Amino acid sequence: MVLLEANLDDQTGETLGYVMQLLLAAGALDVYFTPIQMKKNRPATKLSVLVAATAREQFVQLLLAHTSTIGVRYQTWQRTVMQRHFEQVTTQYGTVQIKVATYGAIVKRTPEYADCARLAQQHHVPLMAVYQAAWQQVREKEV
Repeated sequence: MVLLEANLDDQTGETLGYVMQLLLAAGALDVYFTPIQMKKNRPATKLSVLVAATAREQFVQLLLAHTSTIGVRYQTWQRTVMQRHFEQVTTQYGTVQIKVATYGAIVKRTPEYADCARLAQQHHVPLMAVYQAAWQQVREKEV
């Protein structure tokens, strides 16, 4: 993995959002912003992008072309990731995908936000009601 970073003190929030979408669509594994202070006490944003090592040059070019930066820092990182797959549960609101992440004996299950949000809107109920219904089904499957 390679972590690319650039400090941006002259880029609007709208363009930062656009760049984030562009980078994710191009295959970035993660994109995030950190508020920072630069020289002369200027508020700025640090843009961080995690990519596969083989894609470094592609993303350097995207950052130079689509942001105000004139330089990109990068460093090689290693990471451990949990294996992921999806299951489904059926609630009174409909079917919800459950992301299942495993690493050895560690297992984590999480209802998918997009499914819960869609069902909450469709049934005119609070988002938490759908989450709770999904969690109840997850717990019942675990027993």
